[in-house]
Order: sequence, then structure tokens, then C-alpha cells
Amino acid sequence: MTEIKPLRDLARFYHVQTRYRDGFNQTREAPVETILAVLRSLGVPIESLHDAPNALRESRRILWQRGIEPVVVGWESNPITFTLRLPERLAEVPVKYIVALESGARVEGECCDEENFKPHARDIEGNRSLARRLRLQATVPLGYHRLLLQIADLGLESHLFFAPPQAYAPGDQLSKQWGVFCPLYALWSEQSWGAGDLSDLEKLVDFVSAQNGHTVATLPMLAGFLDEPFNPSPYAPASRLFWNEFYLDVTKIAELEHCPSAQAMLRSSELRRELEGARAAPLIDYRRLMALKRNILEALLHSFLTQTSERRESFEKFAVTHPRAQDYAGFRAKVERERKSWLHWQPSPRDGLLTPNEYDETAKRYHLYVQWLCNQQIASVCRKAKSKGLGLYLDFPLGVNRDGFDVWRERELFCLDASGGAPPDSLFVKGQNWGFPPLHPEEIRRQGYGYYIDCLRHHMAAARMLRIDHVMGLHRIFWVPDGFSATDGLYVHGRAAEFYAILNLESHRHQVQIVGENLGTVPDYVNEAMARHKILGMHVGLFSVNATSEPVLDAVPANTVASIDTHDTATFMGFWQGADIQDRIALGLLEEQQAQNERAYRSSQKEALIAFLRAQGWLSDETSEAAVLRAWLAFLARQDEELLLINLEDLWLEAEPQNVPGTWQERPNWRRKTRHSIDDIRVHSQVAAMIKTVRDNRLRIK
Repeated sequence: MTEIKPLRDLARFYHVQTRYRDGFNQTREAPVETILAVLRSLGVPIESLHDAPNALRESRRILWQRGIEPVVVGWESNPITFTLRLPERLAEVPVKYIVALESGARVEGECCDEENFKPHARDIEGNRSLARRLRLQATVPLGYHRLLLQIADLGLESHLFFAPPQAYAPGDQLSKQWGVFCPLYALWSEQSWGAGDLSDLEKLVDFVSAQNGHTVATLPMLAGFLDEPFNPSPYAPASRLFWNEFYLDVTKIAELEHCPSAQAMLRSSELRRELEGARAAPLIDYRRLMALKRNILEALLHSFLTQTSERRESFEKFAVTHPRAQDYAGFRAKVERERKSWLHWQPSPRDGLLTPNEYDETAKRYHLYVQWLCNQQIASVCRKAKSKGLGLYLDFPLGVNRDGFDVWRERELFCLDASGGAPPDSLFVKGQNWGFPPLHPEEIRRQGYGYYIDCLRHHMAAARMLRIDHVMGLHRIFWVPDGFSATDGLYVHGRAAEFYAILNLESHRHQVQIVGENLGTVPDYVNEAMARHKILGMHVGLFSVNATSEPVLDAVPANTVASIDTHDTATFMGFWQGADIQDRIALGLLEEQQAQNERAYRSSQKEALIAFLRAQGWLSDETSEAAVLRAWLAFLARQDEELLLINLEDLWLEAEPQNVPGTWQERPNWRRKTRHSIDDIRVHSQVAAMIKTVRDNRLRIK
């Protein structure tokens, strides 16, 4: 045990949590080899257990040499304080500051020492050093600034985030809100091409508005790989900075009016046959549909570039003023030439150096063009929603595809020899490996979180509410080093206060409410931090049916987004029929005795739920699935949550889920279309009745 103590001390120094509780509430200890692998991923020079003492001494020396943390956080209405690590000779030397504001202005002055903090000297590699706690005597605006310090001959510099203590919250809500959720790929109309597009999203906005709803929610609409490489998951995007052109409605693009070749393609019998087949199929063929759209888009672009117009000038201006989009387009063009991950390219392009001969210029122009179009069509949806008093509820994924643009361009921010995941729990007894590389907690700080801020801004430009996937990731991420199983993983902590400062700043600047996905095993301190920063939590009905205790359904807290289910769970009907239990048997995740126990408990849940809803006056003698669902929605609608989100597919008792977590090829995840078109939904009597129940009960909340 004494032999391993220096390694655990070193891990603690780097905010690596080696002992944790898993989903079974069992304490787990990470193996030594896992700890070593994670420390190496973080850049610690360590090969074996015996290197730990020297590595810890060197790490401490570097920390004290650094003098100040890369980021200092200050909260509005509170003094800005921070700690310096200085040579002992500077114990009483005045500390002068310059705050370089993001506006370009400068604020100067002299810091004062915190009265109740006494400097403590310590020996660092033979040099006497001490920590001083200082307060900034300055009034600075909210924002991202630079803090420059001068202490005699020593100069130090840090990012300064000065933020409101709480995230944005609208103050003019006259009634509790409700909205409808549907993945955009699943939504379809008679006009769409076998999968949902942005015009279908506009139609859903119109539908929810006509029902006096407030919100339309969907899954990430981010850039994806739909050829080679291929990954249609909304949670493995090629970038968190760009949109997915798969969702463009090509028939709404202005260039079509002046492009005979594209018009001819659209009229062709071949395309009509392709579209008829795609519309009739129950599952989405992303590769084929994207190829069909691309043929039209390339024809439009070719025609577009041969003409002079205001739109052409607008596009050229976009290309000049969005250098990152140029970079992204070049990357996507290179991927198309190589048809493999950038990790397997030749050294120069792999290392981020792309020259014009590395890709096809036409392909690069295509990717620039479709991003320009995506911005326009998404802006159109936003304008439509705003004009009707609605907002979009978007989803900010935790990770990004390791084969994608973000990791290629910002690789120093990612740890490529590890993956994010989750420890063992009752659903995944071997834990989970999600495949995306985690952010390096110190490199992102040194960068001032620029990449993370830009990703948030990309989403907030279109959202009124933004869900942060796996909000615990603001505090800690479960790491699975390459070559290890998830059962051997461990947690690496980030700097939560810095993430919250960014979220609060950006939410106020964009007037976007923040929702944290805090489902599953989440430590109390995460929920406490969310409450402190006024970030909404989530309440999922399927997780709150108590068959053996009272109350059967808990009252829903005020500062939450409530729903019966999510895209990662069974639907209401799947839950009611036990389809999720049967599916886990088929996947080999449950043995027969476990399945019998689960079926028995599910039966008890259903009986308890019916009795509860009946006793509360929400349910009559009728106990059909539709009646129980309507009663459950009525109960939720009369709770005090901030937003009630209805899964559109629940309204016609869909049994199939959109995603079965932990599966890839075993289940058609992210491919299933809704049973009914948006056109049919508008006149569906059961859908109308369910929504009326929700609307009427939301209006009755005092």
C-alpha cells in the first residue's frame, strides 16, 4: 500500500479520481495500469509505479513556477480574488495589474492582499516559495478578459472570466410552458426525401404553435459522416461547430429557379423512383439520400458560380469572413479524397497542414456552400419560431467524433489515447465506452476555452433552450484508456466553476436557458451546483414510478424539464408492454431469472401507477394504454416544472425506441422514421386529444 501511495498522490494532483462508486453503489478501485495510462494521456512523464515520486516532485515544481492558474473566475457582485505562487522574496512586493478587456479597453491598478489569508512558505526543489491570496481592486464588465500582473521583475498572465452567478432565465413567463420533441431525421412529410429536413422542422413549429405550445425540441443537427467514414449518430458529430447538410430542403434553395440542370434532375423519372422508395422505407438510408441531395446541390453550386448576383456576393463574403468554415471545408474535401480517418493520412495533412493539392477544390467549395445554406435555412426556422412565440430546444452533445474536424484541427485539446464512457450499472454491467476522445482538462484551460465557447455559440445562435448532454461532464468525465475495458476506467475532473462561468455568460448574451441532463448516477454536488447556477435539471417519468414505496409518482421539482421518456429510453408504450425488457434479453444483457424479476417489478409498477392516477382523479375506470398515458401527461402538466416536453411518438403509442444505448449494428439506431407524417399528425384525433389534455392542465397551474 505504501508503494502505491505516491501514485495516488500524483493522480490526486492531476484531479484523477482513482476510487469511485459505480452504478451499483459499489466502491471500485482503478487498477495501477489504468492510472498510469491516464496520467500519460495527461502528459505526465511516468512509465511505472516507481516513477511516481519523481513525477510528483516535478509536477509540483512546474505548478509553482507557473505562478498563476491559466483561468481566474470572478462572479458579478463579488470581489475578484485569486492565488499567486511566488518566490519568498516577493512576499510583500506590490502586485500591479492590467485587465485587458475583451472590448480592447484596459483597466489598471494595484491588487491588495486578502486580510484573512496568511502566506505559507514552502520549499520547492530547494527554493523557498509562498502562496499569496489577492483581491483585484477594479470594476470590470462581464466577459472574457486577460489579467496581466507585474510583481517586481516577474510578469504573470491569465484568462479572466467575469460572469453572472446564474444562467439566463426569462422573467416574463405568464404560464408554465410545454413543448414537443421529435428527432428531425425521423420527422417527415409528403414533400421530404425519405427523412426529415428543415422545412419539416418549420412545419412542426407551425403545428405546435397552432396548439398554443411554446417549444420544439430535437436532437443534434450537427455535421456528420454519411459516406466514408460513416456514423449517423447525432452524438458522434464530425464537428460541433457546423451543421449537417443532410437536413437541407433542396427545393427551397433560391438557386434552383435559375438552374435548368437541377430542375431536370428533380423532374427525372429516376429520381422520382428513388424518392418513392426512400419515402416508403421504414428506415433511413443516409448514404443514398445524402448522395441524391448532393447531386442536386452540386448542380446548384456549379450554376451559382457561373452567375453574378447579390447571393453570389453574399456567399463570397461568407467565405472570406468565416476562415474556420474554409478550414472545415478543406478538411471535408480531404476526407472525401482519402475516404478514411485523418488518423491514417500522410504525416503533413494528418498534422493539420493542408495545401490546395491535397483536396479537390470543387469539393471544398461544396462544403462551404452547404454550410452557407444551412445557416440560412436554420435562421429561417428560428425566425418562424420567434414570430409565433416559440423557441427551439437544441441538444449540445458531450463529445465529438475522433475522426472529425474538431479533433483534427484542435488535437492538442483532446486526449486521443482514451475515450469517454461510463462505469458499470444495472443496464451496462460491463460499463460503457463511448468512443469519443475526452478534452484535456488543462490544455482547454490554457486555450481559455476558446473551442468550447465557439461550440456553445454555434448552438445558441439558433436555440432558446440548450440541453447540455451529460452535465456531470462539467465536473468529471469517466475515462477509458485505449486497450482497457470500461470496468477498469476512472474519473478525471475538470474545473467546474470555469465551465459554469462560460455557460452563464453565453446564456445571458444569447438569452438562452440552460438545461443539464442529470439523469442516472449523479453526485449530489453536481445537482447542488446546477441549482446554485440556475441550470434546469431533468425529470423522466419512466425513472420515477415507485412500485414498492410512496408516493408512486414524486412531485416534479420546479426547476426542471419533465418528460415521460427520452430518446435513450423505451417509449411509453415500450415501457407498458415490457418491450425494453425483451430487447435486453435478445441482446444478452439479461438472464432469464433477471428478466422474470424485471417483468414482475414492471407489472407492479403498472398496477401502482394505475392506482395512483385513479386515486388522484386523473384516471377513470378505463385503463387502456391511451387512457393511462393521457392521465400521466395530465399529472405531469399540473406539476411545477419549467417545461413539460412531450415525445411526439408517444401520442400515437409508438412502441419502438429511437435508440437502444450500447448498441451499434444490433439495432437500427437513429434510422427509424415516425409512423405518421407531419401532415397526418395535424389531423390525428388522438394526438389532438393528448395535446389538449396537456395544454388545458398547464393553463390551470397557479
